[in-house]
Amino acid sequence: MQSRFDGSGAVVYSLRHTMAHRFITTAEALKEEYKGRTNYWLTRPGVADARDLQLCRAVIPPDEGHPFHTHPELEEIIYVLEGEVEQWVEKECRVLKPGEVAHIPRGLVHATFNAGRTDAVILAILSPASCEGPFAVDVSGEEPWRSLRPKPGH
Repeated sequence: MQSRFDGSGAVVYSLRHTMAHRFITTAEALKEEYKGRTNYWLTRPGVADARDLQLCRAVIPPDEGHPFHTHPELEEIIYVLEGEVEQWVEKECRVLKPGEVAHIPRGLVHATFNAGRTDAVILAILSPASCEGPFAVDVSGEEPWRSLRPKPGH
């Protein structure tokens, strides 16, 4: 499967595999480069025989992240594997370390930023595996999100 982001912040997918897999290697994952991070979609329709879950391993370089956004139809868990992340859920912020989790209910605004000097690696687990509307809606340019977190170096 290949992906790209349209102007609204929604992800547009096209099928890469003709058969869904039950065991997926990193080489078989849907690789997505977007705004300073690399996402490896290991489980989702078209990659695995997934109906209710999506799993993404994301590598976030220092001073990068996934700005404020929402998933109107999906709930999400962020699980930190390596490094530290500055995790926002609505206006609450915590620094998460390896083994720690944030749960983001459907429709809540959230953001994830690397809080360290080395790459941070997270698992993003989303449910359900597909949605009718946009996958994600970027709200980082809207208030209060635009002013909530200053950009690095500013």
